[in-house]
Amino acid sequence: MTPPSLKKTRFGSKLLLPLFTLALTACGGDMAAESAPGTEASSDASTEASLITARVRLMAANISSGNYQNYDPGHGIRIFQGTKPDVVMIQEFNYGDNSATAIRNFVNTAFGSSFYYYREGAAQIPNGVISRWPILASGEWDDPYVTNRDFAWARIDIPGPKDLWVVSVHLLTADATTRNNEATNLVSRIKANIPVGDYLAIAGDLNTDTRSESCFSTFSQVVTTGSPYPADRNGNTNTNATRAKPYDHVLVDSDLRAYQTATVIGSSSFSAGLVVDTRVYSPLSDISPALSTDSGSTNMQHMAVIKDFVVPAE
Repeated sequence: MTPPSLKKTRFGSKLLLPLFTLALTACGGDMAAESAPGTEASSDASTEASLITARVRLMAANISSGNYQNYDPGHGIRIFQGTKPDVVMIQEFNYGDNSATAIRNFVNTAFGSSFYYYREGAAQIPNGVISRWPILASGEWDDPYVTNRDFAWARIDIPGPKDLWVVSVHLLTADATTRNNEATNLVSRIKANIPVGDYLAIAGDLNTDTRSESCFSTFSQVVTTGSPYPADRNGNTNTNATRAKPYDHVLVDSDLRAYQTATVIGSSSFSAGLVVDTRVYSPLSDISPALSTDSGSTNMQHMAVIKDFVVPAE
């Protein structure tokens, strides 16, 4: 589950930013112009600037391709390498012969040897979690409506006083009623096991046909589900292969949602997060080594979804 070193680290290699800088970005710089003349405002700015923050990039990723619901062909690997997520809720987590060595090699190649991971056991198409920061605890909760995967969860030691709990989900394609039953089961698990004071993210392949499905109302008991939604370069928020349905999601609780910020990659900024479709992304050099054809590869049935957050780190 872990790389060779188990040393606990709060900051790692993350970008550290003052909260005041984040405020200026959100306000387009107007705050600086208004505050400059006043001594009191300058004092407030000095206090805020002393606070340390960390950027956390979350991704939902069912981006396996080829014929066996795995990551062997490498299309999804290039997308991971180009977008550099910090925490991934991954579906269809198969690679090579699925030995511990093969999975470790996948994580090393797609993310780096310092990343941690959890992969549920004894599942045909397992869910999992991959993290830049230490995974303090992990496991799986039974999904009684499906036999070849469960809900994979992890508690992650992100920078700052709060831990991040994530759940990697892959709901059934059967129908909206079944997906809502799965959501009801998961919400009850979350309420029973995850402290309300920590951050929470539910992410993955929900297979939802519309954003009005009842599972979103159920999930809204523990996470926020409303707009604005991540979008691609053309403003399309849908995530299935034909870009017609919202299959994939990163849903976070209100505490974490308060710290959401634009997803910035190279010279591009996506205010509500990014749906990664290499067929329309430009300039493609921003997400190198991803290729324009990767998102359209054989059996790449989903687009990855990214949201970024800047959280207090002390």
